[in-house]
Amino acid sequence: MADTTPVAVFISGSGTNMAALLYASRMAGAQYRIVLVASNDPAAEGLKLAAAEGIATFALPHRGMTRAAHDAAMEAAAVDAGAEMIVLAGYMRILSDEFVDRWAGRMLNIHPSLLPKYRGLDTYARALEAGDTVAGASVHLVSRELDAGEVLGQAEVAVFPDDTAETLAARVRLAEHQLYPRVLSDYAGRTARR
Repeated sequence: MADTTPVAVFISGSGTNMAALLYASRMAGAQYRIVLVASNDPAAEGLKLAAAEGIATFALPHRGMTRAAHDAAMEAAAVDAGAEMIVLAGYMRILSDEFVDRWAGRMLNIHPSLLPKYRGLDTYARALEAGDTVAGASVHLVSRELDAGEVLGQAEVAVFPDDTAETLAARVRLAEHQLYPRVLSDYAGRTARR
């Protein structure tokens, strides 16, 4: 484990992608280890899971704070935990340009569409409205422009004729849980070997 890349995972809610990343990190061959799970919501369910699994946690509500101040506190927690990469897993905050710049090439996000299609919110409804036959998820590097960083991997999911945004979301989430650990492990391994 000592030769794996230490990662901080930022979440805002249930943490299902964080859980997928955590359990995959404990499998043979994983190139990363989670050293911190941090959230802008102290009530985020994912924090309970992380703590129960022995992972350090940090939570700080963003209300009443400037974006820069909150980013600085989250970043300090990640650095203090020894993280060399930050992974966004359902972290529902836009990060400041300065924060993004400091972690350029070392911060990943997962987005529920086949980027560059459907950046931002309501991706499932937008795919259905467009009549797409395939949806999916993308893991990408975080850049200043929302959901516009280099795509590192994608997983496609068939769209059923009777899909709703909810049924499609459930299948895409399953694909995300397979995709994110694989892409992160591959990228962390490549980054460590540079």
